Amino acid sequence: MLIGAHVSTAGGLANVVERGVERECDAIQVFNQNSRMWRPTAYSDDDIAGFREAIDASRIQAVLIHAVYLINCASLEDDVRAKSLEALKGALRLGDRIGAVGVVLHPGSQKGRDYDECLRAVGEALRECLAETQRCPILLENTAGAMGTLGRDFDELARLIELGGGGERLGLCLDCCHMLASGYEVRRRGSLSAIVDELDSKIGLDRLRALHVNDSKMPLGSNRDRHANTGEGELGKAGMRVFLSEPRFEGLPAVLETPGPERRGTDRAEVRLAKRLRREGLRNRAR
Repeated sequence: MLIGAHVSTAGGLANVVERGVERECDAIQVFNQNSRMWRPTAYSDDDIAGFREAIDASRIQAVLIHAVYLINCASLEDDVRAKSLEALKGALRLGDRIGAVGVVLHPGSQKGRDYDECLRAVGEALRECLAETQRCPILLENTAGAMGTLGRDFDELARLIELGGGGERLGLCLDCCHMLASGYEVRRRGSLSAIVDELDSKIGLDRLRALHVNDSKMPLGSNRDRHANTGEGELGKAGMRVFLSEPRFEGLPAVLETPGPERRGTDRAEVRLAKRLRREGLRNRAR
C-alpha cells in the first residue's frame, strides 16, 4: 500500500514533490487548479518536466489529481455543465502530462432534478471527457450519501460506470470516511471483507485504483461527510488498522485528506501514524 497525503500546489508544481517527500509520502494527491474556482492553472512544458524529474528521483510512486469541487457532471444547467466538462477535461489532460494514476471525481449532485436524468447526464459527461483525452482514468469517488449526491453505494457506482461506457479508463477511489457515513461498516475485519466481496461482485476489483484514508467525525449511517484526523474519529485507531490492512487493498495509493494540526492539512506525523497502524493491522491478521 502506497500511503501518502493530499499536498498543496502553492508556488507551483516544483514544490509539490518536496512537500510529499517531507511528509514521507509514497503517494500524493493534488488539485490541478484552485479547488473552488473555475479558472484553470496553466503549466508550462518546463513545469511538467521539472515535476516528472523530481518525482522520478523521489520515493513517491503514485500521483493522483483531485478534480475541483465545483464540477457537477449531473447538472442539467447548460452553463454549469459546460464549465464542469471543461474543468474535468483539463484535469485529465494534466493527468496525461504528469503520468497520474487517475483523476478522482465526485460524480455529481441532483440538485432537486430527476434521478434517472441526472444519472444519464453523468454518463454522457464521462463518455465525452474520456473521448477527448488520451490516457488518464477517471476514478469515481463514493459519497457519504447526503441527499442528492450520486455514488452513494456500489449499485449506483456500477450504474454510473455502465452509463459512462464501461471502458478501462473508468475506475473507483474508495473513501473510508464516506463509506462509514453511507452505512458501510468498515471498522471490523469480517464486515470489511464482505464489503470488498460485494464490490468485486458488483463492479470488479480491477476498477479499484485508489483509496482515501480519512477518519470520520460522524457516526455510521449519518450520511454526513466530515473528516477527522487519523484515529480521532468514529473509525478510531482500531478501525483504521482494519481498513489499512485489508489484503485486497495491497499496492493501491492510499491518500490522507485530514484536517491536520491547526487545520493545515496532513503532516508527516500523521502519515507515519497511518503506516504504523497498517503494520499493526497486518500483524493482527497474521496471528
